[in-house]
Amino acid sequence: MKKQPEVTAQTKQNLIDAFWFLYCEKRIEKITVKEITQKAGYNRGTFYEYFTDVYDVLEQIEQSLIPTIDELPPITMANHSMGMPLDMFLRLYEQNSKYYSVLLGDHGDPAFASKLKNSTKPTLKQAFSEKSELDPVELDFILEYVLSAMIGIMSYWFRQDKVLPAEDLIALMHDIMENGVMKRLKMRN
Repeated sequence: MKKQPEVTAQTKQNLIDAFWFLYCEKRIEKITVKEITQKAGYNRGTFYEYFTDVYDVLEQIEQSLIPTIDELPPITMANHSMGMPLDMFLRLYEQNSKYYSVLLGDHGDPAFASKLKNSTKPTLKQAFSEKSELDPVELDFILEYVLSAMIGIMSYWFRQDKVLPAEDLIALMHDIMENGVMKRLKMRN
């Protein structure tokens, strides 16, 4: 007897949801398969049909959240000037905020930020290298800096309950990237 795909998908999602509930409360090394299956209402055998261990559940969640190069929208350049596609990153973050706010938070997976940067960096690198005369190594460092800052500020924005409207956050990030932090911090006379 073959399983129905909808039932199989729902079972897997129930296990993921049970894991995620536990992951939001405690560190991954403290989560057991027994806890996940009890919370989801399944036996251990069912868990092992979908995952090898608790780390595999986290890995599968992360893989589903990281956009592939094909999923990223193309970066267009108007009048040969181009900024970072901040609204694209903010939409991606908001779309996955349930997971991103935890994974990129203080008790999340430290490797997730690197995975996220590494998935978007090739697209940005290609777009900027076509219109820039920067050394490729220098460009790589600039993109690492900018992506780290963007991920950091968006994580902070969520932790602060989106105290700034999204448009204001994008404008602030754009201003900092275009004009620099020190100009923004400059004291009034």
